[in-house]
Amino acid sequence: MEENKPKQTRKRKPRSKGLGDTVEKITKATGIEKVVKFIAGEDCGCDKRKDILNNLFPYKQPKCLQEDEYNYLTTFFEAKTNTLAPSQQRELLKIYNRVFNINEPLSSCPDCWRNRIKELTKLYNEY
Repeated sequence: MEENKPKQTRKRKPRSKGLGDTVEKITKATGIEKVVKFIAGEDCGCDKRKDILNNLFPYKQPKCLQEDEYNYLTTFFEAKTNTLAPSQQRELLKIYNRVFNINEPLSSCPDCWRNRIKELTKLYNEY
């Protein structure tokens, strides 16, 4: 007979901001970091390297919604429509491209729009 043990909760690791954070996680997990610090000392330049790599190769970090964008998305999501008018496509794409810092072209691909709206919904729900 098994006892009811309390569930252990895992502490979530912070999300990597860029390549530098990922390299740091790998060097810690493999033990390379300890070897480098043993040889080079505590100030081995790892933090500087991490910052440089994070700045050169940042991961997709969305920008904050502007008030007019937030208001537009509020109206759009409250309408719960299954179709997108061309004007809605243009406005949603404009918001999407700005906040995710990309330049996606206008498309009639339903899967593309489903993914974009899913990402915008996730961002919107953070507010």
